Amino acid sequence: MSDTSASVSRIEVRDITKTFPGVKALQQVSLRVEPGEILSVVGENGAGKSTLMKILAGVQSQDSGQILVDGKECHFRSVSDAMAMGVALIHQELNLADNLEAGANIFLGREPLRRGMIDEAEINRRSAELLQRIGLKVSPRVLVRELTIGQQQMVEIAKAISINARVLIMDEPTSSLSAGESEKLFQVIRDLKRDGVSIIYISHRLAEVQDLSDRVVVLRDGRNAGELQREEVSHDSLVRLMVGRDISRFYVRRPHACQQTAIEVRDLVTQTWPQHKLGFQVRSGEIVGVAGLVGAGRTEMLRTLFGVDAPLSGAIRVADREVRLRSPQDAIAAGIALVPEDRKQQGIVLEMTIRQNIGLPSVFQYSQLGFLNFARERQQSADMTSRLRVRMPGDQYPVVNLSGGNQQKVVLGKWLAMKPRVLLLDEPTRGIDVGAKQEIYQLMDELAGEGLAILFVSSEMEEIIGMSDRVLVMHEGRLTGQLNRDQLTEEAIMRLATGMSAAGSERPE
Repeated sequence: MSDTSASVSRIEVRDITKTFPGVKALQQVSLRVEPGEILSVVGENGAGKSTLMKILAGVQSQDSGQILVDGKECHFRSVSDAMAMGVALIHQELNLADNLEAGANIFLGREPLRRGMIDEAEINRRSAELLQRIGLKVSPRVLVRELTIGQQQMVEIAKAISINARVLIMDEPTSSLSAGESEKLFQVIRDLKRDGVSIIYISHRLAEVQDLSDRVVVLRDGRNAGELQREEVSHDSLVRLMVGRDISRFYVRRPHACQQTAIEVRDLVTQTWPQHKLGFQVRSGEIVGVAGLVGAGRTEMLRTLFGVDAPLSGAIRVADREVRLRSPQDAIAAGIALVPEDRKQQGIVLEMTIRQNIGLPSVFQYSQLGFLNFARERQQSADMTSRLRVRMPGDQYPVVNLSGGNQQKVVLGKWLAMKPRVLLLDEPTRGIDVGAKQEIYQLMDELAGEGLAILFVSSEMEEIIGMSDRVLVMHEGRLTGQLNRDQLTEEAIMRLATGMSAAGSERPE
């Protein structure tokens, strides 16, 4: 290869600017990716990462600036234009038809033909080769809906490889994956790198970024904030560039006087794990974490406490009063609120405005004779968005256009407006940036100080240890132990999460 060709980047962005009504998403952003390089792009939610990636993939067009592929300027007017140049984007929300087979998804819209008919044998043969290449041991004939999220992620990668993608953009690829699935994905990424494929990797999980990246580009407020070479990448250096300041105390926890018991659970049996009984209590002013591996039953327990799934047996007491939770309405009436794991599907109505979303649960409290009291709705929205520091052009702005961190604040705001006694949080910081995470942690601490009882599930060990007064650990549907704050270590939690006792011996069933 000549020196000239060696100096040409696989893809380069020069001074890209993009404006939406009321928002300047990107301001003269530049970056480059070399052949066979893993470049991570990080930044707070709203920093412009997703907008830039959509422009690179042909989903959106820039207002100004250049995109060069192998040194040649390109104009992507559609996804097809980008794919023709070997650029493919794997969205955080996977773009697969779950009623079709894996092979059919890989070649959807590009099916090989034989005598004018779709050549299914050729699809299956070529799909099997692609699936084997990325180490996914499933048949190309399997329906996508029967695959795990991690396996579906691999099908998306196979689809990108099938178009001979030379630049693969991955947007939060591990947000819904288990630790094992994530590790398999990382191996595939490294294999693709060895094959000369360039990877643009977006993640809020800074440990992944540190482990995978050859270089990191940091965006802040729609601008380039800095660039780090592999040997310069550390958690502190990334955070400093992302938020523009040092975060000396990331986890905000102050000692609060824990008061009377807010919720008590006795012999609770969930539908998912009918062979085990759960029992615990959370006091007012206390933050209790729930740790465990994927499939341990943590989310199912929260769903049962919120009345989404009816308990098979057991008793639940809220503020010394036994309650029957046959529906979420029962839970809300008892003073229980749930911020679900999937905020887009279960926490907010994307097409509605911020004000409408915040007012949804309490709409009947300020309605009279079937008519909304718009003044109260407006005041409630103003109070919540101000308290939670929601970054927005105005509360009549559609929630779908907010960053993930601000969407999560809207979900919290709609429940805090109801003044609950018990707040259930399922993965409260999943898919949001470090700056927004710190704001969520600060809010949790403030709410505990006001006497709210908080029970939260998290798969991030640092978060569990940093924010919890106590931790309940689950393994295969049962509580294997409880750890006080002075007992919290990763080793102690993992022993209990894998079915061992705190001392390291296997627990009896």
